Amino acid sequence: MNGIRIGRRAAIGLGAALASPAVHAQGAWPNRPIRIVVPFPPGGSNDVVARPLAERLQQRLGQPVVIENRAGAGGAIGATAVSQAPADGYTLMVSSSSFATTSVSQRVPWGVLENFTPIALLARSPFIVIVNNDLPAHSVQDLIRLAREQPGKIDYGTSGPGGINHFVTEYFALRAGVRMNHVPYRGTGPAVTDLVAGHIQLMITTLPSAAGVVRDGRVRLLAYSAAGIPDGSPPAPLVSASGLDYDIAIWWGLFAPHGLPAPILEKLNAEANAALRDPDLARLYQGEGARPSPETPDAFAAMLRTDIARWREVAQSANIRLD
Repeated sequence: MNGIRIGRRAAIGLGAALASPAVHAQGAWPNRPIRIVVPFPPGGSNDVVARPLAERLQQRLGQPVVIENRAGAGGAIGATAVSQAPADGYTLMVSSSSFATTSVSQRVPWGVLENFTPIALLARSPFIVIVNNDLPAHSVQDLIRLAREQPGKIDYGTSGPGGINHFVTEYFALRAGVRMNHVPYRGTGPAVTDLVAGHIQLMITTLPSAAGVVRDGRVRLLAYSAAGIPDGSPPAPLVSASGLDYDIAIWWGLFAPHGLPAPILEKLNAEANAALRDPDLARLYQGEGARPSPETPDAFAAMLRTDIARWREVAQSANIRLD
């Protein structure tokens, strides 16, 4: 043994330490491929945010970073799989605001902050408030006035019950003190089509999902829901400029199972934030109407606590349950 003698108890302790996943991960991570689960189908906004990030993390970490799409149940299936994976830095997840809304509208076997480690806020994008051109509303104030004069008469469309635009529209109604009628569709596209045709009067959605009809003037853009409007977007005021306490954006973030060792968390946050400073990545995100939004893990977690409390209030007030 090259003249080295180790006592039996010390040898056992050393062996246990070397076998410990946390010690191994902290000392050598990463030494094999990393998987990023996207709990939605390929081609959606989560995919668009995750794939260029994975490419840059692969370059920076020196290990393959692969995307795995595990869609279903509004993102709950993929999130459940990630929540049950080892917290070793080799299984991550990119998800969006719908991660928080799913947690308050469905019966799921996990909590966002109880079973996941928030690593990095990746991007944010404001929603847009758009109305049919025949609706006599040319401002947010006009829209609120009409909704108060005709309770339950304004029909708003969404991509489906419990989706993020269902939540943001009910949040608008809650803050404005109005009541409107929800018309769910199977996807945003059919809802936009019916908005143009006048079958519904209102949508609060993302800019990319309605960019064509906004650009062509087939619907009227009243406002953006939050600051951070991407360069080149059509001009419009913020909803908050109308005096309404309403400031909300869709976000995308990077997560790991709960219990991720601090050194790995810190390294992943630093590398993700470095990737977000890449101008080419910013241009890719702009296609989703989004801007890179680097934050510390603590700041991201604080934002999530606020988000979850807000959506829990909306789910209760609008009786949004998908169980």
